[in-house]
Order: sequence, then structure tokens, then C-alpha cells
Amino acid sequence: MRRAWEVFRTGAGFALLEHARNRLAIVLVVVYIPLWLTMEHWFVTPAPARFLLRATGRTVTVDGNHLTMVSGAVNTVTLIVGFMMFMTTFKALAFDSRLALAGYPRSCLLVGKVIAMTVASALVAGYATLIVCWYWDPVRPVLLALGLFTAAVSYGGIGILLGAFLRSDLAGLFVIIMTSLLDTMLQNPMSNTEADKQGLQFLPGYGPTQIGVAAGFTSTDASLGHLLLGPAWFLLMWALGTAAFFVRTRNHLRVPTPPPTASPV
Repeated sequence: MRRAWEVFRTGAGFALLEHARNRLAIVLVVVYIPLWLTMEHWFVTPAPARFLLRATGRTVTVDGNHLTMVSGAVNTVTLIVGFMMFMTTFKALAFDSRLALAGYPRSCLLVGKVIAMTVASALVAGYATLIVCWYWDPVRPVLLALGLFTAAVSYGGIGILLGAFLRSDLAGLFVIIMTSLLDTMLQNPMSNTEADKQGLQFLPGYGPTQIGVAAGFTSTDASLGHLLLGPAWFLLMWALGTAAFFVRTRNHLRVPTPPPTASPV
């Protein structure tokens, strides 16, 4: 039991150390989140917008400025956590391969990344919620933070998958940026007048956006299913990422076959 704890602690420590060394991600958290939300507060119209809130089963009319801030918060946390998990997985892949060849359990390496992702997602989501609360008072800020956390973990899973699957850091960053931007843009009626169309529920940010809007503007209990959509996306990406990680870190050296023994005459 003690050995297993030491193995998990070492894997999580390596992953957390990689995050701490990612200075660009730290700058994005400290600067990009408040800058993005401040610009939305200043420049987006407060005109009323209708939003189909399937998490509560009704259509609500909300302040367009505040709605865009919720959408912007989802966008920032998904970009940052997805970027952090992609870079951590991508840059550490060679080191992880050496650890695996030395006998370190690959499952422990992946669990360590999940622990680090959970910590990072909670911190980023809490920070983004504080910035939102600086400009206006969401009805349920704790639920808003929880919705942002589920958005972060869904894209954290995407980052792990891309880091284990792709062989170019530029390709991974492009996929994360474009996916997050399209995801949030399509679900915000301020940028997409048909944001209530069927099919959007299959996007990774759908559940977190629904929970975020419900938390910001209503006191009605939100659907538990929408709250679980973000973690469901993480589990799917985690399964695919695990398969890719095991393939990328497997031993490619062929085990020599013993020479045939001479048969007795």
C-alpha cells in the first residue's frame, strides 16, 4: 500500500511540476482571463437575449452582456486547461516513455496527470468565477464555478488525448483553440441566432454552458445530466488518450528469439 502511494505521489508530483514550469499558462491565467472578461464587460451590449436553457426546461431572457461573460468564462478556462494538459502530456511523453521502460506503471503516470488536471481546473475555474463576480452578481456563484470546472476537465481530457496522439505542438494548440472558440461561439445567441438548434448538445461545452447560464440567472434546480456532460466528455477523451498513451510509450524493441537448439542425432 505504501509503495502504491509513493508511485501515485511521484506521478502527480511530476505532472504538477510541469504545470508550475509552464510560465505561459500561468500568464494566461493571471492576465488573459481578467482581460478577456473585462473587454466583454466593456464592449458587449447589455441588450436582452433569449436563451433556451434546457438544463431547467425553459427559455429565459437574460442580459446579453452577462450572458457573454458566462460564455467567455467557459471559453477561457477551456482554452487554458486544454493548453496546459496538452503541453504537459506532449512535452513529458519522452520522459514518460523512459519511466515506463524502467518499470514505472503507465497507469500511475496517467492518474498523476488527472490529479494535476483536477487541481489546475479547480484553481482556474475558481479564479474565473471571482472575475465574473467582480462585474456582476450571479444568482448561484458556487454552481457557476462548478460549471466552469466541468468545462475545464472536459477540455483537459481533450488536451491529454491530443498530447498523446499528435506529434506536433502547433497542431495540438490549433485544434484546442479552434474547438473552444467554435464551441462557445455556436452556443451563445449573441453570436449565433440559432443557438437553440438540435445537435449542439453533442459539443463538449454544451453542458457547462447550460449550467453556467442556469447558475448566473436562475434559482431553478438544473438538470444533473447537464452537470455530468463535462465529466462524460473527459471520460471519453481519457479512454482514447489512455489507448494512445499506451501505444506511444510501449517498448518498440523486439525481444530476440532464442536460436533453435540442435536436435539430437
